[in-house]
Amino acid sequence: MTLDDHTAQLLDARLAAAQRASRAPSATTAVIADGEVVWAGAVGHVTGRPDGGKATPTTQYRIGSITKTFTSVLTLRLVDDGRVALTDPVAEHLPELADRLPGVRVSELLTHGAGLPSETEGAWWERSSGRNWPELQPSIRALHRPGRRFHYSNVGFAVAGELVARLRNSTWWDALHAEVLTPLGLRDTTYAPTASAAPGLAVHPYADLLHDEPATDTLAMAPAGQLWSTVHDLAAFAAFLVRGDSRVLSDALRTEMQVPALVDDTPGAPYTRAYGFGLDIVNLGGRRLIGHGGSMPGHQSALRIDPETGDGVVQLVNSTAGLDLSTADLLDILRAQHPRVSPAWVADPHAADDEHLVGTWFWGPRPHLLTRDGDHLVLTPQGGGRGSRFAPTGDGWIGLDEYFASERLTAHGGTPGRPAYLDLGTFRFTRAPYDPAGDIPGGAGTGWR
Repeated sequence: MTLDDHTAQLLDARLAAAQRASRAPSATTAVIADGEVVWAGAVGHVTGRPDGGKATPTTQYRIGSITKTFTSVLTLRLVDDGRVALTDPVAEHLPELADRLPGVRVSELLTHGAGLPSETEGAWWERSSGRNWPELQPSIRALHRPGRRFHYSNVGFAVAGELVARLRNSTWWDALHAEVLTPLGLRDTTYAPTASAAPGLAVHPYADLLHDEPATDTLAMAPAGQLWSTVHDLAAFAAFLVRGDSRVLSDALRTEMQVPALVDDTPGAPYTRAYGFGLDIVNLGGRRLIGHGGSMPGHQSALRIDPETGDGVVQLVNSTAGLDLSTADLLDILRAQHPRVSPAWVADPHAADDEHLVGTWFWGPRPHLLTRDGDHLVLTPQGGGRGSRFAPTGDGWIGLDEYFASERLTAHGGTPGRPAYLDLGTFRFTRAPYDPAGDIPGGAGTGWR
């Protein structure tokens, strides 16, 4: 897709207005459509002064906790390689943690469900000299029962990074560079700032004064928030998250990253945010976006992408206070100006194969409509109930969504090409309510009366 000049001007104006209203030294943003960058803009001077260099989409910023998504991919590669299982106790691989993390599983490190503290003991790690693994040990302690609640933990991702380093006999950074950054071509994503990096700055809330923020080497905490990057590199990473690359991670684990594991339960607020494996999953009025936000002193970042459409936004700013610019607003501008055009309808080449399956089926008295959508079957309850999409297997179909995820759908009985009933995880669906030919569990009774 190529944006017209008017849409680009709307995006430029929205970014410029946000930078001025937020009094941010500089900011850069990229908009992604169908997995590709269609617009990238930048505004401001990297030093916050008129004599400083102007920001461009190639300016590097610190991305903070977006680093956690990279660490999660790196950890899941261990699972792909059979080096670790998600259900393994962490202490099985890091025995020095046996007394402090009893029962904590690898998966719980990646979902903020390990019950670990949010921050480290002692000096605030983001603004102080980094500590090595032995020095981090006092901070690795249980606050909550594992697996019971979402409690955001920078410490937990430091543990995940050490797990990678230990099992790869490497450093976290060397493993990340070799196994993720290089295959994906992310040459501008680095451990330390490059010459093109914007300095970390804070802006006085009431006066046009600037304050230098430190660019620390966080050492053992690096897997939680160390990296520097650009909007183009992060856009390419976002595209990987939704489109995949088997050189980096299997599609099965990549999509499992996007499954909500724990809900961010904020009292008095609706459930709009959950966490998967190193990924925020946010629900904005039914539109699901995945990604992560990040902050380190002097920098804020955001990455959000729709896994269904490949539309997304990356934002970077060198201001501790951040940028008042909603990723959803930019996506709305994109699609208001460039509506998504549905592909033309054509006859389904599989229609003859599943004519006997599609149509209305009943679970008890409740009608459900079974249709085909591409390679999938779609079960839609009529008037409430449970539905799902199903992918073909050798001898049936497998559920893809929620209640029926990984449950099997098979056809039974009747005559060739005319099954009498469907079995879906022991639920029986018949062509008529309580059809005796459907082998109803408990029997069909004496019929309607």
